[in-house]
Amino acid sequence: MIERIDGLPEGVLGFLVSGHLDRDDYTERLEPALGDAIARGRVRILLEIPSFDGMAPGALWEDLKMGVHDLGAWERIALVTDIEWMRRATALFGWMTPGELKVFSAGERDAAVGWLAS
Repeated sequence: MIERIDGLPEGVLGFLVSGHLDRDDYTERLEPALGDAIARGRVRILLEIPSFDGMAPGALWEDLKMGVHDLGAWERIALVTDIEWMRRATALFGWMTPGELKVFSAGERDAAVGWLAS
C-alpha cells in the first residue's frame, strides 16, 4: 500500500509505503503526484517504508518504468527505513537512481525532510 504523506514543506512529496504493493498503488497514487512534480520541473520525494511484504509483477513493472521518465527532474530521494536489506540494496544499487539518494533510519525522518527541503 502507498499512502500520501501530507504536511511536508513546499516542493517535497511524501509517501508511506507498507505491506504488499500492487499496480494500482503506482497508477492511482504515486504516478499522478509524480506527474505533477515533474510538470513543475523537479522531484524531491520522501519514501518512508516501515514494512514491506513484496510486490505484484504489475507493481514491479510500474516501479521500473517510473525511474526512466524525465530523468533530469529527479533531484533528491530520501529513503527512510530500518529494513536492513533495503538499506544494503540501496548502498549497492543506489548509483542507478536518478538524482541524489540518501538513506535515513526511521528515527532520522525529520533530518530526511530537512535534507529534501534544503
